[in-house]
Amino acid sequence: MKALIALEDGTVFEGRSFTGRGEAAGEIVFNTSMTGYQEILTDPSYRGQIVTMTYPLIGNYGVNDEDYESNRIQVEAFVVREYQSFYSNWRAKRSLGDWLASQGVLGVEGVDTRALTRRIRIHGAMRAVISTEDLDPKSLVERARSHPGLVGRDLVQDVTCSAPYLWENGQQIPAEGFRDDDRLKVLVIDCGLKFNQLRLLSQRGCQCLVVPAHTPASKILAYAPDGVFFSNGPGDPAALPYLVQTARELLGQKPIFGICLGHQILSQAFGANTYKLKFGHRGANQPVKDLTTGRIEITSQNHGFCVDEKTLPPEVEITHINLNDRTVEGVRHRSVPAFSVQYHPENAPGPHDAVYLFDRFIDLMRQPSR
Repeated sequence: MKALIALEDGTVFEGRSFTGRGEAAGEIVFNTSMTGYQEILTDPSYRGQIVTMTYPLIGNYGVNDEDYESNRIQVEAFVVREYQSFYSNWRAKRSLGDWLASQGVLGVEGVDTRALTRRIRIHGAMRAVISTEDLDPKSLVERARSHPGLVGRDLVQDVTCSAPYLWENGQQIPAEGFRDDDRLKVLVIDCGLKFNQLRLLSQRGCQCLVVPAHTPASKILAYAPDGVFFSNGPGDPAALPYLVQTARELLGQKPIFGICLGHQILSQAFGANTYKLKFGHRGANQPVKDLTTGRIEITSQNHGFCVDEKTLPPEVEITHINLNDRTVEGVRHRSVPAFSVQYHPENAPGPHDAVYLFDRFIDLMRQPSR
């Protein structure tokens, strides 16, 4: 079934839907990962985005029941060069196409993804519309230009949980507080978190209580956690003053660890600003240097916004930088137990080079001064 992809700059690409009829709109971006499409598709950070895979053959290993990073597909649409409906993997339960179609998410193949990726790299991430219904290029371009995009939008409210829950053995159990046991108690602020963050904390002996993003600092402290974790999430970090205020009020009260959007929220609480990258960092092979050790890490990343290095105050130290463009990838406060990274140390998908950061958070929570 014919599908058109129209970009706001007037460029139109043709492809074929492999999920049936449909339409989608969002900011079109590209991801350079060769595998991990199930984790990518269920990552809440992709809310509001149309994801293009640069690797040409997608769908080979199907979809399983273990690799979900949230309860549903989060992307607005999925674009590939070649879709493989015949899958082979011992864990697979269904095809990628059937899974997308079951949740009403448009999948398009037969697209010149090299040309599309090059367009995005040169001109930046753009608003786009995909349709099998409206095949008038002029109409689609106008619709793309009228889309609100991501700048200034709070998309966290679309993906955060509606009520607190405990994460126990992969299950989400409604709860009003922590259980009374000897585990470290981590209060997780759900800005659009990935399940593997909870898995890694649980594996390290933590009890995780997940709360909605709008939970105020006073209530968070009333739960008496040993530490607070700000998760990843979608949208513009500058559109989240309520989360920045929460982080600001928690500084010095409890150890804090932030990932991706959580890093941007914490950096704003420190006093920094954020800005939008031209086309973002999305893939599982981004090189990052740990400035405290000189060690190079290969990391998984998914972000379109970044912390402005020039606005960080003197009391905040830059700990990690991206070796491709020298942007800030990690910070820590010099006097209070708070640190964060822009990339995804929990992988899923991606390398495991930076899982030590979860151990660092554990060590902070175990220090008597907390």
